[in-house]
Amino acid sequence: MASLAGMLQQRKFRVTGSDAAAYPPMSDFLASLAIPVRQPFDVNNLDPRPDLVVIGNAISRGNVELEQVLDQRIPFCSLPQILHDEFLRGKEVLVVAGTHGKTTTTSILAWIFQTAGLQPSFLIGGIAENFGSSFQLGQGKHFILEGDEYDTAFFDKGPKFLHYFPDAVILTSVEFDHADIYKDLDAVETAFKRLVNLVPGRGRIVGFDSGESIDRCLAKAFCRVERYGSSSLATWRITDLSLDPARTSWTVLREGRPWANVECPLAGEYNVWNATAAAALAAGYGLSLEQISAALKTFKSVKRRLEVRAAVNGVTIIDDFAHHPTAIAGTLKALRSRYPGSRLWAVLEPRSNTLRRNVFQNDLAKSLALADEVVVAEVFKSEAIPEAERLDLTAVAAQVQKYGRRARIVPTVDGIVQLIAAELRPCDVVAILSNGGFGGIYEKLPERLRSLAVSQAKAGR
Repeated sequence: MASLAGMLQQRKFRVTGSDAAAYPPMSDFLASLAIPVRQPFDVNNLDPRPDLVVIGNAISRGNVELEQVLDQRIPFCSLPQILHDEFLRGKEVLVVAGTHGKTTTTSILAWIFQTAGLQPSFLIGGIAENFGSSFQLGQGKHFILEGDEYDTAFFDKGPKFLHYFPDAVILTSVEFDHADIYKDLDAVETAFKRLVNLVPGRGRIVGFDSGESIDRCLAKAFCRVERYGSSSLATWRITDLSLDPARTSWTVLREGRPWANVECPLAGEYNVWNATAAAALAAGYGLSLEQISAALKTFKSVKRRLEVRAAVNGVTIIDDFAHHPTAIAGTLKALRSRYPGSRLWAVLEPRSNTLRRNVFQNDLAKSLALADEVVVAEVFKSEAIPEAERLDLTAVAAQVQKYGRRARIVPTVDGIVQLIAAELRPCDVVAILSNGGFGGIYEKLPERLRSLAVSQAKAGR
């Protein structure tokens, strides 16, 4: 929604917005664009009466502004609808979809096209550090878009990506997620099958080569399908992977023959998959190996994806937008390779609609146990989840300890900061895992560490 606001402003629309509680990095991004965000929701925010209200999918009936929009018959639409009507018409639309890796893969693909001089437009669900933005309206013919399987709006419960009518798709993964709107894995697969069914015969799909779910989703594609991964059947096969503290390198075989030796600053095997997928689709659009390799070597990252937020007294604090046990496992494995020998902390806020439920309770414990120390906050807005469906933190902690790791439940952010700041030591790495603001822990923990350092220095005088 913040990215869309920026795009509309660039098109010379006057844009304002409302939120319950905006938080960085997008709140800072909107402020940099001088787009006012009024907090909290209030009917007065709709005065003067807007010509059109774009309603985000987090807004439900009962929201005071939504009720005012309906009562006063103010024209409204969804994000995907206005995106399609105002920006996608006449463009070659490249959509990156999947349970994991969408934001990073979209950012890499956009950077490849940008460095090749193709001036793409793009819309990403995060701030791509190479651009310093989550969107761009370029002069080129391509629009590169992160395709979200989450629902569209309170009046349209279908996935957002079905509005985009892609010419090409990257499909990174298909797993059960968004437990608040999808009943089971079969329902998730149905959504992705519908996306695949929208790609024209002249189009192209680049799909990960592992998983029965993704196999089923791609089985009835009417266009060319190329797979990427580590299997011998992959069109784009990853070999000779080296995960070093400073860089990641690997070799790509194209249809069994050597194609490229690739280097990228990003950590983690999952980012190798993301980069290879973007490279494969870019190659399909005629970009040269030299252009692709140069872009991958200079790609930075995305805000809130393995982002180093602070380094205080030898302690490194990492922010990662964790929303699913698979993503948490990938993050912690990546940090192991990037910081070998360090004691690794996982500090989790169960905030996503999937993590707040017990559907992946055992998987969550297994993922968290990849860290040395585990601290879990209270379930975000737990009262909104029926007790029978709610994540059982005590059970998660007990399961983590069965894997031989210490796990503690500390309900509040202030309590977590006080606890772990006193125990942290030089070379420790703290992975803060949340898809929200997490009560300002990203600022509070470094502040507490600095304060302790000052106190210790004074005591040593």
